[in-house]
Amino acid sequence: MSHLSIPEPSTRLRRCLLSSPASSAKMMAKAAQSDADAVFLDLEDSVAPNAKAEARKLAIEALKSHDWRGAGKSVSVRVNGLDTAWTIEDITTLITAAGAYIDTIIIPKLGCRDDLYAADLIITQTCRAMGLDRIITMEGLIESAAGVMAINDIAGYNRYIGAHRLEALHFGAGDYAATIRAPTISIGGAIPDYPGDIWHYQLSAMVAACHSNGVIPMDSAYGDFNDPDGYNVVAKRARALGMAGKWAIHPSQIALANAIFTPGDEDIAKAEAMIKALEASEAAGAGAVMYEGQMIDAASTRMAENIVAMAKLLRQNQR
Repeated sequence: MSHLSIPEPSTRLRRCLLSSPASSAKMMAKAAQSDADAVFLDLEDSVAPNAKAEARKLAIEALKSHDWRGAGKSVSVRVNGLDTAWTIEDITTLITAAGAYIDTIIIPKLGCRDDLYAADLIITQTCRAMGLDRIITMEGLIESAAGVMAINDIAGYNRYIGAHRLEALHFGAGDYAATIRAPTISIGGAIPDYPGDIWHYQLSAMVAACHSNGVIPMDSAYGDFNDPDGYNVVAKRARALGMAGKWAIHPSQIALANAIFTPGDEDIAKAEAMIKALEASEAAGAGAVMYEGQMIDAASTRMAENIVAMAKLLRQNQR
């Protein structure tokens, strides 16, 4: 490996991240009992401007009244973007009233690294003022042309400040499509006139930037929750590219994401067997070894270890 060390990523399980509008107490209650690994209470796009203040109150109540951690899931809040009038009040009100219950705060529409710094400053100051025993970490949304162009600087935020403050980055296909004026009104789906995956470059850039900086990459929402086949197609592509999980905007999408981002029993058994075969070869003084008709070496072990590590994480988080 390079002499440059890569920070250890967050170990939160994120096969499926369920979006729940903070304006609906009923939907947040259902989210707390769902099979999603992680949930975010949304104060941004799913909440009307005249409902923002009430949504904050409902989010605080939901954070405090439901046993999110007891249900085996992390809980985040997506605040409004820095270009709005609500960001500071969102962050300070939430942390002041319910900071102990929040795992991360999601910052939308990142366009540059300084956007993270601005949000981090508000979060850090508020956590310190409240005397919390930790600084709440952040997640960010890459959903603009500017965000994609600045992806390396954004993903490298933890190196920049010398602390682990950014846990994950998420691709936002809907807003991204709007910023590049793509001819679609479908969130996260294919564009028929394009001969391939229209999101391949953006997702690949995110994956490389995230994994080189110890940040978790997450795939976008898929707007048509009546199209499970379409969801499966884009989720499988995301997993193949190295994404850790995918959003769900409807409970019906949770099982789809969990299934796709969970290694199968056969894959786990094969990975464990490959590791043992190479260990035996190395103990005998050899390097590469034939295993089930293919040559495996140290690189094979590193790939297999990723599958085994995911299986271990799943066992630790079994509900």
